[in-house]
Amino acid sequence: MTIKEYSTYDGVDLGELVRSKQVSASELLETAIAKTEALNPKLNAVVTRFDDQARQAANAPIDGPFSGVPFLLKDILGDYAGIETRSGSRYLSGQPALVDSTLTARFKASGVIPFGKTNVPEFGLLPTTESLLYGPAHNPWNPDYITGGSSGGSAAAVAAGIVPMAHANDGGGSIRIPASCCGLVGLKPTRARNPLGPNLGDVMSGLIQEHIVSRTVRDTAQMLDCTQGPEIGAPYAVTPPTGPYRDEVSKPVGKLRVAFTKTDIAGNPLDPECTAGVEKTAKLLESLGHHVEETMPDLDQNILSQSFLAVWASGLAMQVEAVTMFTGKAPGPDDIEPLSRALLEVGQNTPAGQYLLAVAMLQDMTRKIALFQQTYDVWLTPTLGKPALPIGTIDVRNGNLEEAMAPVMDFSPFTAVMNATGQPAITLPLHQSQSGLPIGMMFAGRFGEEDLLLRLAAQLEQAAPWKDRKPKIWA
Repeated sequence: MTIKEYSTYDGVDLGELVRSKQVSASELLETAIAKTEALNPKLNAVVTRFDDQARQAANAPIDGPFSGVPFLLKDILGDYAGIETRSGSRYLSGQPALVDSTLTARFKASGVIPFGKTNVPEFGLLPTTESLLYGPAHNPWNPDYITGGSSGGSAAAVAAGIVPMAHANDGGGSIRIPASCCGLVGLKPTRARNPLGPNLGDVMSGLIQEHIVSRTVRDTAQMLDCTQGPEIGAPYAVTPPTGPYRDEVSKPVGKLRVAFTKTDIAGNPLDPECTAGVEKTAKLLESLGHHVEETMPDLDQNILSQSFLAVWASGLAMQVEAVTMFTGKAPGPDDIEPLSRALLEVGQNTPAGQYLLAVAMLQDMTRKIALFQQTYDVWLTPTLGKPALPIGTIDVRNGNLEEAMAPVMDFSPFTAVMNATGQPAITLPLHQSQSGLPIGMMFAGRFGEEDLLLRLAAQLEQAAPWKDRKPKIWA
């Protein structure tokens, strides 16, 4: 199979080609490796390779809907036995994982062949992928711009055609932000839909969820079938799906009540190109028979920002304290980036009572949005407040937290809300800037209703297809 042919298929198609013996898993893997070697010097998307283990897996018996499909794990929570996970940090000095994470095991059971790990910001803290350990990941649509974060390496690899889909996770937008920047489908599932074990039950009071970024809705749906479901001892539970998510993409969605928003939560204007995207998408939804209404839930931006920061920074402090406990090594002055260290100090100085108050404030916001969505099936916003930023806009070397984080609030005003609430949200590549950068549109559903989001996403994929819209690097 040629590289050009390989990149035209999604994961479902490639798996079917392997199962019907039209191509071998080894052929696909060698094609993906060749494409990595050709493109990664320009993208810096893949930071760790384990080709030999992948070749052994490709030559072994394989089963599953994604039989033999090349795949990349994220360098955060993508534990693969015998391979290090560094979370983009110089502080984590290459201890190999003892076992696969539960999610990695489920990925492998789906038939995919992991062969590398992808670039991330340090500890996954930022909506850009520019760590001092790995250097910046470059957007396939324009290498001077960010891929988003924290799953930026995964998004760059998928958008460039190296793999049809890749592991991603999301604690404040880290699936949806890079999917928007790179023109992909990015679903953050409902809290507890996918597992975090065996080493973790919860991260940051339920903020973090796992899944993938992909080029097609059906790959996102099919992989959710392969990975979803509770594991022993999980701290949260969610209602099981009524049937396979893969089947949802061929079902009619019906007539939905859609709320759409074209300011940030505080009522401030967004970038005009993002506003144009949400207005265009609202008109498209109306043309498809949906009831569309401009409105949003009554939320307090200051409470959201302060509460989220307390939980987020405390989560970082927990990670650092855990590493110190298990390794006996406290971080030295140059082990953690200046911006990360500023966030770490916030976490270390957040009292337990303040942390629990922040959790309570986020839970109150959850109830408000849940009540809002008793009226509206879906809440539509631009995924981001601006198109992808130039690399270097968010300066990880700046230890002044207020200065360094100032660009983040305008860039990503919506995504963290859905982590606080635990509800599912999906970004779709429905718009582009005048300069050609992708601009995603985000649809938030009710808790547990990924099925409805996938039906709507499939309808929009058919009505406004993005399959043939590719960056120049693709060729």
